[in-house]
Amino acid sequence: MKHKRIGLIVSAGVFLSVLTVLALAAQDKYALKVQGGLSFSEFRGYEAWQVVSISQDGPLMAATLANPVMIKAYLAGFPGNGRPFPDGAKMAKIHWIPKKMETFPAATVPGTQHDVDFMVKDSKRFADSGGWGYAVFEYDAASDTFTPGTMADKPPQGNDAKCGYACHTKVMTRDYVFTEYGHR
Repeated sequence: MKHKRIGLIVSAGVFLSVLTVLALAAQDKYALKVQGGLSFSEFRGYEAWQVVSISQDGPLMAATLANPVMIKAYLAGFPGNGRPFPDGAKMAKIHWIPKKMETFPAATVPGTQHDVDFMVKDSKRFADSGGWGYAVFEYDAASDTFTPGTMADKPPQGNDAKCGYACHTKVMTRDYVFTEYGHR
């Protein structure tokens, strides 16, 4: 009887150890950061933000979402009114590999997620990049994890908080924002 109890205690210990390892192995995407301090956690809840627009860039489809600060600015006429977006404005752009809808093959819908891009307006923190901080996090469907973008990605991505600045200088007169608020 004593050996059975010891065996049960050892088995329970092994089981709890395995559960602990599995729990630690699961990625907490909100713990990720890019160089320069921009972190995934600054965009917690982005999945429920309002849609600004949808787009297709090359082989990927995307939805651009914005937090309430950004939506309020868009509704007030930004960036077309020539004013800069307020600090605290945030955007997320989620890219997917498109696929045909199984139940309605004429429709193309999001398939596997490819990455998520973030922008945040913080004129003090990112004064040397037009007041905006940027981050790209690549998604790996096989492991269900994100990693900061790198120069090896397609397209190449810098992995610091200024990675989007060079590209966004094309729209400097629009406060570095490409995306128009889609008419509704």
